[in-house]
Amino acid sequence: MALMVLGMALPAGAQVGSQQALSNNILQVANDQGDLKTFTGLVDQAGLRNVLSAREEYTVFAPTDDAFKRLRADQMDALTKNKTLLQKVLRYHVVKGRYTTADMAKMGTLQTLEGGNLKATSSDHTFAVNNAHIVKPDISAGNGVIQVIDTVMMPK
Repeated sequence: MALMVLGMALPAGAQVGSQQALSNNILQVANDQGDLKTFTGLVDQAGLRNVLSAREEYTVFAPTDDAFKRLRADQMDALTKNKTLLQKVLRYHVVKGRYTTADMAKMGTLQTLEGGNLKATSSDHTFAVNNAHIVKPDISAGNGVIQVIDTVMMPK
């Protein structure tokens, strides 16, 4: 009953939008963001679409298009020409499990699919992982959460 009341209190568009986001996978929701086109294109180029479209839940730290533009030309060139390197970098941006910024602040460290660790920090309502600031937090998808970040993180 309480859920029905809450649902009726939301504008009709908000109900549809949040229901649609929860039925769409991470890549579908990322495509709808508008500023993650480079990220989603590179996921396709790396052959990782099936991973982020699967039922398994992930938290994805998706760099904005501007973050990719800030890479040096030789770094971007290396990513687009070396599929193994591209997969390694992209897998460094993905963590198994659904984590909000509040969850990450409590955890401190998250292990990536690439095998490295990300250090989550927070202060004054701002969140970061490995010094990449989360500029759009907690975007829900059917199979996880997207944390939009302002920096492309490179594994060591």
